[in-house]
Amino acid sequence: MKLLRVGPRGAERPAALDRRDVLRDLSGLLPDIDSALLADPVALGRIAEALETGELPALDRAGLRTGPPIADIGKIVCIGLNYRDHAAEIGAPLPVEPLVFMKAPDTVVGPRDDVLVPRGSRKTDWEVELAIVIGRTARYLESEEEARAAVAGYTVSHDVSERAFMLERGGQWDKGKNCETFNPLGPWLVTADEVPDPQSLGLRLWVNGELQQDGSTADQVFGVFEVVRHLSQFMTLRPGDVVNTGTPAGVANGRPEPKPFLRAGDVVELEVDGLGRQRQEFTPA
Repeated sequence: MKLLRVGPRGAERPAALDRRDVLRDLSGLLPDIDSALLADPVALGRIAEALETGELPALDRAGLRTGPPIADIGKIVCIGLNYRDHAAEIGAPLPVEPLVFMKAPDTVVGPRDDVLVPRGSRKTDWEVELAIVIGRTARYLESEEEARAAVAGYTVSHDVSERAFMLERGGQWDKGKNCETFNPLGPWLVTADEVPDPQSLGLRLWVNGELQQDGSTADQVFGVFEVVRHLSQFMTLRPGDVVNTGTPAGVANGRPEPKPFLRAGDVVELEVDGLGRQRQEFTPA
């Protein structure tokens, strides 16, 4: 299933795309696409059945905003340097185990919402990523098979970063990762049954119409299920948590000088195979 949330910011309603790509209103079945739904296979099954019957009300997409596909994200866990080609482009050694950092849930915006370039920014950068959405509590998982069972689905994440804030302003990476609007998410949450092999997905990103990133999850250092298993040794993953799994080569920070960092007025578009497409205009904070 392709689950999403549509409507004004803060007043989104649950929806889904049926097999004919018709947008269907789910608000008669459930209050929202949230952690409670993701942890409830019976409720998910009712949505699937309702979509098959075609009896759910259709929604007119014209002028309808798409919000983030999850209402109550608990935490966003991110994996750094998780693509071999990206590590090579910035001259970094491959990590021996997943490099982990966090983003605050309030960085999340919809897939077509504006992104704010922070005041004082010199090095705002792009990163297309596959995001994992957790659907079952994951604690000290022992195998990748257990990790697979904990995944509710996948979505597209734009892990926007300010490299100067990250690398030149002291501390860890938090200053350059948690700026307002720095994690567009969506458009859809695609349930795991529709993504049989998350290690064979293409990822692409364009800036002002020019292709900048063109990679594949096959190049990940640590695959999706190993990432979930590994994280569960250090923290409890809960339904509604999101894991950003890293970005392939092609970021601005990996280019020769002068590096083409983002400025207000730029437009970024990105996609992951089967998971939809995003578009953001960058505006001043």
